[in-house]
Amino acid sequence: MIEQQPPVPGPEDDELAPLTNLLAEHIAPIAPAGERRSAMRRGLLAQVAASVAKQAGLTTVRAKDGVWQTLKTGIRVKPLWDGGSLGRSVLIEFAAGASLIPHRHNSLEEGIVLRGDLAMGDLRLGPLDYHAAAAGSRHGAIRSEQGALAYLRGTSLGDSREVLKEVLSGLLPFGPGPSLTAHAADMQDWPEILPGVRKKTLWIEGGRESCFYRLEAGARCPEHGHDTEEECMMLAGDLFIDDLLLRAGDYQLAPAGSVHREVYTDVGATLFVRGARSD
Repeated sequence: MIEQQPPVPGPEDDELAPLTNLLAEHIAPIAPAGERRSAMRRGLLAQVAASVAKQAGLTTVRAKDGVWQTLKTGIRVKPLWDGGSLGRSVLIEFAAGASLIPHRHNSLEEGIVLRGDLAMGDLRLGPLDYHAAAAGSRHGAIRSEQGALAYLRGTSLGDSREVLKEVLSGLLPFGPGPSLTAHAADMQDWPEILPGVRKKTLWIEGGRESCFYRLEAGARCPEHGHDTEEECMMLAGDLFIDDLLLRAGDYQLAPAGSVHREVYTDVGATLFVRGARSD
């Protein structure tokens, strides 16, 4: 990598220096008058209160926040949300060479590789590859050669009783069950549902669906409510949900009954969403 050096001052900089210094000496902050100052303070506090009200009930876990827990040597987990019968949502990190033993899923489990590599038998997964395994399906050992970070939803990790059930039932030999793998490099069919907003449906089950969304820079989504819980995992770019900025690696849960008044992006975004099925 070529190290960037600071620009070397030229003759024109020397000529402007006296003027710059003169301006700096005569620039001073202008304190607003008493009533104007009070009005500005009230307006700012009102904006803060409105922002807090918009985010009431939402759960947001930043990529840099949360508590990592050691699952076993070389593997750790960061809880994001406990969905009860729907399973849990977590980030899971593999050190190079780490692996999980075979197991059978108690509920639908979906995973997205955020970085690195994962292998399940002959199946190889890389960044932004998606894999879903239905309830009752069996996984062989999951291994990472180089190390990996992945998002899992519907997992039993975090509930020792459910984990034990999955491990024990994974010892039984009957078939793997239905599953779906979508490699990032192969996902070309992204129908445009709004100007600058494309959607890739991945898994539909009952009244819920899992999708990738891709928003171009400047794209917006109108106000909408949530009939069921909606999970959002940011994969790339930046996204404003109302006035809350989400970046790659951030997670948000919007509970049933909540409302997103506006969703937009200045630079573009790719995200995974699990929520109510839309026709």
